[in-house]
Amino acid sequence: MNRKTLVLPAVVGLLAPVLAACGGSDSGSGDGDAIVVGTTDRFSASKETPAPLDPAYAYDVGLWNVLRQTTQTLMSQPRGGGEPVPDAAQKCGFTDTGNERYACTLRDGLKFANGDPVTAEDVKYSIERAIAINADTEVASLLNTVDTVETQGDREVIFHLTTADATFPYKLSTPVSGIVNPDQYPKDKLRDGWGLDGSGPYTMKAEVKDDILTKAVFTKNPNYKGSAKVNNDKVEMVFFDDAESMGAAIDKGDIDVMTRAMTPAQVQKLAKATDGDVSLVEVSGLEIRYLAFNTEASTVKDTAVRKAMAQLINRSELVSTVYGSQAQPLYSMVPAGITGHSNSFFNTYGEPSVAKAKAMLEDADITTPVKLTMHYTTDHYGAATKQEFEQLQKQLNDSGLFDVDIKGTPWKTFHQAERDRKYDVFGMGWFPDFPDADSFIAPFLDKKNTLNMPYENKEIINKLIPESRGEADRLSAVDVLTEIQNITAEDVPLIPLWQGKQYVATRDDVTGAAYLLNASSTLQLWELGRGVSG
Repeated sequence: MNRKTLVLPAVVGLLAPVLAACGGSDSGSGDGDAIVVGTTDRFSASKETPAPLDPAYAYDVGLWNVLRQTTQTLMSQPRGGGEPVPDAAQKCGFTDTGNERYACTLRDGLKFANGDPVTAEDVKYSIERAIAINADTEVASLLNTVDTVETQGDREVIFHLTTADATFPYKLSTPVSGIVNPDQYPKDKLRDGWGLDGSGPYTMKAEVKDDILTKAVFTKNPNYKGSAKVNNDKVEMVFFDDAESMGAAIDKGDIDVMTRAMTPAQVQKLAKATDGDVSLVEVSGLEIRYLAFNTEASTVKDTAVRKAMAQLINRSELVSTVYGSQAQPLYSMVPAGITGHSNSFFNTYGEPSVAKAKAMLEDADITTPVKLTMHYTTDHYGAATKQEFEQLQKQLNDSGLFDVDIKGTPWKTFHQAERDRKYDVFGMGWFPDFPDADSFIAPFLDKKNTLNMPYENKEIINKLIPESRGEADRLSAVDVLTEIQNITAEDVPLIPLWQGKQYVATRDDVTGAAYLLNASSTLQLWELGRGVSG
């Protein structure tokens, strides 16, 4: 079997027909032979994060990769993308013309993994619990349009919304909406430790060392009723310190699948290889990277400083130098491939220009060079992050207008420091909560943004975001979404940098890799199976 790179289509929702010749997920044997999946995501429990796996707390793509396997939601994102479909629910839908009343009927006979029945009251409890706990990760902001939750009998749940929200079905597919058992999850506090229970496709057993999650063992849940077809009996997710050790593990056969985050060099090597028993699958991705600003910090408080940085950064050079064909320049927080995408930063600033940036700073009476530090995390977004920030530093300093230092910090410290506003400028990545423009706008610009940054624009918060959510036909929301992006380009609380592709490497006896990652870049382990590869 030759090594191969399989490129899947870029348009969300067109993945289903692909890979039939290479063994789709239906060919999985489900024979109990555990499929081992590697990732460089690393998670620890601490005083600051005592409950990393509680659905009311977790707001990270890596943690969601664990939660989605075990904690069932009313709706789910289907294989290959598209509109969310019922999962714990038998059916769901808006029952009014204003998109403010959303009703769901649970599947008959739904049970938690321990055999307890799942009722409408459990759904109500779970949603109200997440809202009431209101964890500092701001994951509860996904439910900020919920006014009240009503139940009718054991199977009917009705959500009354404060305002029209056409994206609400998507939000019910995210782990914060996961249905939890009141006997296992306290009403008014987070569930400490690594316990994780639900009614999803798997049960989960955590292996922990020194408060760090080293392995998650997923075993097929015999009580699961939902939209997913589970093609295996067991999957083990192993958490590696770095991409190099993960790559060595798949070469030796210690793991069957390699997920995020491979290095650019690893991807290039697999793509060019002509023999071997590991295949590379490429999927058009919605991952983005960006710079964020504490707009109250003295170094970047003046909008002219942030605009000058936006004017100087050469995204094409950055991408070609660091990531090659594995990424593309991004000129808006809403990536290409999502309805409402607009190249607002290019339309505002055009090509990089030292002269224009200098004029911006001079007009604002800013003394140059502007001295500041850009922070990045060393172990969360891949090994190339340091090189990326070295390139950004070079671009800004070569202009003569900035004197930039860069500093890398492990994620465990970085994430809390960012939320405590200890950084003036810092680099972040984002995987969407769901494949809609709202998921690239509201988390950063709505009330209680996920970064805990001070920037607020009343027009965006009070008028434009609600207007965009009122449009069930997302094409009708394009003008409003474009206006939001244009304001962002003018105020520059964030600078989008690039949009990346997704890659999965699998040994050749593993099937279902085409559907392992959904449109929100999260894992669907139930798609994996074993069989004869084509």
